[in-house]
Amino acid sequence: MSQKPDWLVAHGTPWKRGEPKRVYDNPWISVTEQTAIAPTGQPALYGLVAFKNRALAILPLHEDGTVTLVGQNRFPFADYSWEIPEGGGPLDEAPLEGAKRELLEETGLAAADWMEVLRMQLSNSVTDELAIGYLATGLTRVAAEPRGDATEDIARVRAPFREILDAAMAGHIQDALTVAMLLRGYHMAREGLLPDALARAMIG
Repeated sequence: MSQKPDWLVAHGTPWKRGEPKRVYDNPWISVTEQTAIAPTGQPALYGLVAFKNRALAILPLHEDGTVTLVGQNRFPFADYSWEIPEGGGPLDEAPLEGAKRELLEETGLAAADWMEVLRMQLSNSVTDELAIGYLATGLTRVAAEPRGDATEDIARVRAPFREILDAAMAGHIQDALTVAMLLRGYHMAREGLLPDALARAMIG
Protein backbone atom coordinates (compact mmCIF):
# COMPACT_ATOMS: atom_id res chain seq x y z
CA MET A 1 0.00 0.00 0.00
CA SER A 2 1.36 3.44 -0.91
CA GLN A 3 2.41 5.94 1.75
CA LYS A 4 -0.26 8.31 3.00
CA PRO A 5 0.22 11.91 1.71
CA ASP A 6 1.19 14.53 4.30
CA TRP A 7 -2.05 16.48 3.75
CA LEU A 8 -4.23 13.47 4.53
CA VAL A 9 -4.60 14.20 8.24
CA ALA A 10 -7.47 14.71 10.67
CA HIS A 11 -8.35 18.21 11.82
CA GLY A 12 -10.79 19.77 14.24
CA THR A 13 -12.48 18.24 17.27
CA PRO A 14 -13.90 14.70 17.16
CA TRP A 15 -17.49 13.85 18.03
CA LYS A 16 -18.21 13.34 21.74
CA ARG A 17 -20.54 10.43 22.30
CA GLY A 18 -23.17 10.08 25.00
CA GLU A 19 -24.62 6.86 26.35
CA PRO A 20 -26.02 4.62 23.59
CA LYS A 21 -29.56 3.30 23.75
CA ARG A 22 -30.27 0.23 21.64
CA VAL A 23 -33.57 0.60 19.84
CA TYR A 24 -33.43 -2.36 17.42
CA ASP A 25 -31.49 -5.59 17.10
CA ASN A 26 -31.46 -8.62 14.79
CA PRO A 27 -28.80 -11.19 13.76
CA TRP A 28 -27.31 -8.82 11.18
CA ILE A 29 -27.58 -5.26 12.52
CA SER A 30 -28.33 -3.21 15.59
CA VAL A 31 -29.56 0.37 15.76
CA THR A 32 -28.56 2.61 18.63
CA GLU A 33 -29.62 6.13 19.45
CA GLN A 34 -27.36 8.42 21.45
CA THR A 35 -26.85 12.00 22.39
CA ALA A 36 -23.64 13.58 21.17
CA ILE A 37 -21.70 16.81 20.85
CA ALA A 38 -20.78 17.60 17.26
CA PRO A 39 -17.30 18.82 16.23
CA THR A 40 -18.86 22.29 16.03
CA GLY A 41 -19.83 22.10 19.71
CA GLN A 42 -23.54 21.76 18.94
CA PRO A 43 -25.63 19.08 20.70
CA ALA A 44 -26.98 16.36 18.44
CA LEU A 45 -29.06 13.19 18.54
CA TYR A 46 -27.46 10.44 16.51
CA GLY A 47 -28.79 7.15 15.19
CA LEU A 48 -26.13 4.56 14.34
CA VAL A 49 -26.63 1.35 12.39
CA ALA A 50 -24.00 -1.15 13.53
CA PHE A 51 -23.25 -4.19 11.36
CA LYS A 52 -22.44 -7.60 12.81
CA ASN A 53 -20.60 -8.73 9.69
CA ARG A 54 -17.87 -7.27 7.52
CA ALA A 55 -18.82 -6.63 3.88
CA LEU A 56 -16.73 -8.68 1.45
CA ALA A 57 -16.54 -8.16 -2.31
CA ILE A 58 -14.76 -10.31 -4.87
CA LEU A 59 -13.86 -9.35 -8.44
CA PRO A 60 -13.51 -12.80 -10.10
CA LEU A 61 -11.34 -12.04 -13.11
CA HIS A 62 -10.83 -14.80 -15.67
CA GLU A 63 -7.63 -14.91 -17.73
CA ASP A 64 -9.53 -13.91 -20.89
CA GLY A 65 -10.59 -10.63 -19.29
CA THR A 66 -14.13 -11.70 -18.43
CA VAL A 67 -15.78 -11.43 -15.04
CA THR A 68 -18.42 -13.60 -13.41
CA LEU A 69 -21.36 -11.57 -12.08
CA VAL A 70 -24.34 -12.64 -9.99
CA GLY A 71 -27.83 -11.20 -10.32
CA GLN A 72 -30.64 -11.14 -7.79
CA ASN A 73 -33.66 -9.18 -6.65
CA ARG A 74 -32.74 -6.80 -3.82
CA PHE A 75 -35.26 -5.90 -1.13
CA PRO A 76 -34.41 -2.27 -0.15
CA PHE A 77 -34.81 -0.76 -3.63
CA ALA A 78 -37.26 -3.42 -4.87
CA ASP A 79 -35.21 -3.90 -8.02
CA TYR A 80 -32.89 -6.34 -9.78
CA SER A 81 -29.17 -5.94 -9.28
CA TRP A 82 -26.21 -7.38 -11.18
CA GLU A 83 -23.17 -7.46 -8.91
CA ILE A 84 -19.82 -9.05 -8.32
CA PRO A 85 -19.98 -11.82 -5.68
CA GLU A 86 -20.46 -10.24 -2.24
CA GLY A 87 -21.43 -11.23 1.25
CA GLY A 88 -20.97 -10.76 4.94
CA GLY A 89 -18.13 -12.26 6.94
CA PRO A 90 -18.25 -12.56 10.73
CA LEU A 91 -16.08 -9.98 12.45
CA ASP A 92 -14.10 -12.69 14.24
CA GLU A 93 -13.30 -14.54 10.99
CA ALA A 94 -10.31 -13.86 8.76
CA PRO A 95 -11.76 -11.75 5.91
CA LEU A 96 -10.05 -13.79 3.20
CA GLU A 97 -11.67 -17.00 4.43
CA GLY A 98 -15.07 -15.35 4.21
CA ALA A 99 -14.32 -14.08 0.70
CA LYS A 100 -13.34 -17.57 -0.46
CA ARG A 101 -16.56 -18.98 0.94
CA GLU A 102 -18.71 -16.28 -0.70
CA LEU A 103 -17.10 -16.83 -4.10
CA LEU A 104 -17.69 -20.57 -3.89
CA GLU A 105 -21.25 -20.30 -2.62
CA GLU A 106 -22.39 -17.72 -5.16
CA THR A 107 -20.49 -18.87 -8.27
CA GLY A 108 -19.10 -22.37 -7.69
CA LEU A 109 -15.63 -20.98 -8.39
CA ALA A 110 -12.34 -21.21 -6.48
CA ALA A 111 -9.36 -18.94 -7.08
CA ALA A 112 -5.67 -19.84 -6.96
CA ASP A 113 -4.61 -16.25 -6.34
CA TRP A 114 -6.13 -13.63 -4.04
CA MET A 115 -5.16 -9.99 -3.60
CA GLU A 116 -6.74 -7.48 -1.27
CA VAL A 117 -7.15 -4.36 -3.39
CA LEU A 118 -9.66 -2.07 -1.65
CA ARG A 119 -11.03 -1.04 1.76
CA MET A 120 -14.14 1.10 2.06
CA GLN A 121 -16.43 2.64 4.67
CA LEU A 122 -19.97 2.21 3.38
CA SER A 123 -22.39 5.07 4.09
CA ASN A 124 -20.22 6.29 6.96
CA SER A 125 -22.63 9.03 8.01
CA VAL A 126 -25.06 6.51 9.52
CA THR A 127 -23.36 3.07 9.61
CA ASP A 128 -20.11 1.54 10.81
CA GLU A 129 -20.02 -1.00 7.97
CA LEU A 130 -16.55 -1.74 6.63
CA ALA A 131 -15.87 -3.45 3.31
CA ILE A 132 -12.84 -5.30 1.95
CA GLY A 133 -12.46 -5.99 -1.76
CA TYR A 134 -10.42 -8.82 -3.26
CA LEU A 135 -9.21 -9.55 -6.77
CA ALA A 136 -9.53 -13.29 -7.43
CA THR A 137 -7.63 -14.86 -10.35
CA GLY A 138 -6.62 -18.34 -11.43
CA LEU A 139 -10.27 -19.35 -11.40
CA THR A 140 -11.53 -22.92 -11.65
CA ARG A 141 -15.01 -24.37 -11.24
CA VAL A 142 -15.17 -26.68 -8.24
CA ALA A 143 -18.91 -26.87 -7.56
CA ALA A 144 -21.36 -27.94 -10.25
CA GLU A 145 -24.25 -26.33 -8.39
CA PRO A 146 -23.31 -23.24 -6.35
CA ARG A 147 -25.03 -22.88 -2.99
CA GLY A 148 -26.51 -19.70 -1.59
CA ASP A 149 -28.59 -18.20 1.16
CA ALA A 150 -32.10 -19.63 1.49
CA THR A 151 -33.54 -16.21 0.54
CA GLU A 152 -31.39 -15.79 -2.59
CA ASP A 153 -32.47 -16.71 -6.13
CA ILE A 154 -29.19 -16.05 -7.92
CA ALA A 155 -28.48 -15.93 -11.64
CA ARG A 156 -24.95 -15.88 -13.05
CA VAL A 157 -23.35 -14.43 -16.15
CA ARG A 158 -19.80 -14.19 -17.48
CA ALA A 159 -19.13 -11.06 -19.52
CA PRO A 160 -16.16 -8.97 -20.70
CA PHE A 161 -14.71 -6.67 -18.05
CA ARG A 162 -14.93 -3.60 -20.30
CA GLU A 163 -18.62 -4.22 -21.10
CA ILE A 164 -19.39 -4.52 -17.38
CA LEU A 165 -17.42 -1.37 -16.58
CA ASP A 166 -19.21 0.55 -19.34
CA ALA A 167 -22.58 -0.70 -18.01
CA ALA A 168 -21.67 0.58 -14.55
CA MET A 169 -20.56 3.97 -15.89
CA ALA A 170 -23.88 4.21 -17.76
CA GLY A 171 -25.79 3.59 -14.52
CA HIS A 172 -27.07 0.12 -15.42
CA ILE A 173 -25.09 -1.37 -12.52
CA GLN A 174 -25.44 0.66 -9.33
CA ASP A 175 -24.25 -1.57 -6.49
CA ALA A 176 -21.57 0.51 -4.74
CA LEU A 177 -19.07 -2.28 -4.11
CA THR A 178 -19.36 -3.52 -7.69
CA VAL A 179 -18.79 -0.04 -9.14
CA ALA A 180 -15.85 0.59 -6.81
CA MET A 181 -14.19 -2.73 -7.57
CA LEU A 182 -14.63 -2.31 -11.32
CA LEU A 183 -12.96 1.09 -11.12
CA ARG A 184 -10.19 -0.39 -8.97
CA GLY A 185 -9.65 -3.15 -11.51
CA TYR A 186 -9.49 -0.60 -14.33
CA HIS A 187 -7.01 1.50 -12.34
CA MET A 188 -4.81 -1.53 -11.73
CA ALA A 189 -4.87 -2.48 -15.40
CA ARG A 190 -3.98 1.06 -16.49
CA GLU A 191 -1.24 1.52 -13.88
CA GLY A 192 0.64 -1.68 -14.72
CA LEU A 193 -0.39 -3.44 -11.51
CA LEU A 194 -1.66 -6.50 -13.37
CA PRO A 195 0.08 -8.84 -15.83
CA ASP A 196 0.23 -7.24 -19.29
CA ALA A 197 -1.76 -9.97 -21.01
CA LEU A 198 -4.54 -9.77 -18.45
CA ALA A 199 -4.66 -5.98 -18.57
CA ARG A 200 -4.92 -6.03 -22.37
CA ALA A 201 -7.70 -8.61 -22.21
CA MET A 202 -9.59 -6.42 -19.74
CA ILE A 203 -9.34 -3.04 -21.43
CA GLY A 204 -7.97 -3.69 -24.90
